[in-house]
Amino acid sequence: MKIYTKTGDKGTTSLIGGTRVAKSNLRIEAYGTVDELNSYIGLVRDQEVNRERATILKEIQDRLFTIGALLATDPEKSKMKTPDLHEEDVTLLEQEIDTMTAEVPPLRAFVLPGGHQSVSFCHVARCVCRRAERLAIHLQELSPVEDLVIKYLNRLSDYLFALCRKMTQELGAEEITWKPRV
Repeated sequence: MKIYTKTGDKGTTSLIGGTRVAKSNLRIEAYGTVDELNSYIGLVRDQEVNRERATILKEIQDRLFTIGALLATDPEKSKMKTPDLHEEDVTLLEQEIDTMTAEVPPLRAFVLPGGHQSVSFCHVARCVCRRAERLAIHLQELSPVEDLVIKYLNRLSDYLFALCRKMTQELGAEEITWKPRV
């Protein structure tokens, strides 16, 4: 099987269900951003500091593939069974957030991204997650998108912020708070 099909050479692609749309379509932008996020999560997972979190990060990547499949499906035409998301997926993120938050100092100010390269990768993933969430919300205004997709992306960005703080602590990096100039 060849990796290239040439079917997208004129700027269109197929959704699950067969509908052809422009590659600039909002649905494509939404699941493409989820794919970008998944790649960044892989980069975060590959950081030595996250060796003990590799399993949860792989699970998050799996959920992101599920979300990508849901967003890539034409809600009007597809009869295919797609993977599904569960409320327990969100609960798992919440439990992880609570655990990490309890282990770091209380947050009293906004934190500037950075402090260590590994933490910076995680902040980039958090920002891409927020963009994916915004795109999914925009898509939901025009076409059906499961509420749980948006909820999961929202919670995942919170998880990534908590992870940034935990990684900063574990790496002994400085957490730099924002001091607004007034």
